[in-house]
Amino acid sequence: MFGLGKKKVLVSDESFYAPVTGEIVALENVADPVFAGKMMGEGFAIEPTVGQIVAPVSGKVTMIQGHAIGIKREDGLEILLHLGIDTVSLAGAPFNLDVLIGQELQGGEQIGTADWRQVEAAGLQKTTLVIVTNSDALDSLEIKSGAIEAGELIGSAKAKG
Repeated sequence: MFGLGKKKVLVSDESFYAPVTGEIVALENVADPVFAGKMMGEGFAIEPTVGQIVAPVSGKVTMIQGHAIGIKREDGLEILLHLGIDTVSLAGAPFNLDVLIGQELQGGEQIGTADWRQVEAAGLQKTTLVIVTNSDALDSLEIKSGAIEAGELIGSAKAKG
């Protein structure tokens, strides 16, 4: 019974954690022109190789749409975790998300799984995106490159002011 019923407290954490295991890709190089053109905001992408999904940042869940999760950090930055490209058409089927709106997350904690074979079978890309949707509030974003493991500390973002 240890820890049951304890409410998590939102902490100030500027860190970004790898939401999936795979290879980090520059946002400009993804196949979706909206994301590549940074119309949704600054961020990065990962080509996933494993189905585990973890929280990319510490914050409060503000939106869940089957293939996407919105998280608001304590400093006000709003993060979108978007699983795959054009996967909205799959109505959430390949994704098993274990989070609720209003839930407090710690960066790197497991929040669900993805069946990437279903995404590939539908002819869609597995590219997973992490976007700061209110990039006008972003002072800096630093993300490493290369191969990463889910939950690994991969960079940070600082909010203005």
